[in-house]
Amino acid sequence: MERLSSNSRLRWIRLGGVAAIGLLVISSMIGAAVQPRTGLGWQMEHFLGYFAVTSIVCLAWPRPFVIAAALVVVAGLLEGLQALTPDRHPNLIAALCGAGGVLVAALLVELFIRARRRRPLEARRKLRGSLTTIR
Repeated sequence: MERLSSNSRLRWIRLGGVAAIGLLVISSMIGAAVQPRTGLGWQMEHFLGYFAVTSIVCLAWPRPFVIAAALVVVAGLLEGLQALTPDRHPNLIAALCGAGGVLVAALLVELFIRARRRRPLEARRKLRGSLTTIR
């Protein structure tokens, strides 16, 4: 089986990020009768949906706070645009739940990125320390 190159894998992840944003837009703008529901409650659905989208997009573009700023704006815009649909209405709490999901995901991704950067440095220091004790 052929392995994907790093560039090819990144393209697929970016395509997945764009698709996730597209699904977010579609699920926000379709009619209430056909909107998929999980049974968790709309607040948790907003939080988890935006959390998942932010996580996927951060895999493709590892700039969590830039992505968070953009997706918080998207959450507000999508809620506002629901005023244009006949059977939906904008809800500030829904926008805040979505923004909360974005911010939590972005913070977790930022912590993960910092931990990965720090770990090799600590490993090098540990290796240096063990080399000096051998001498």
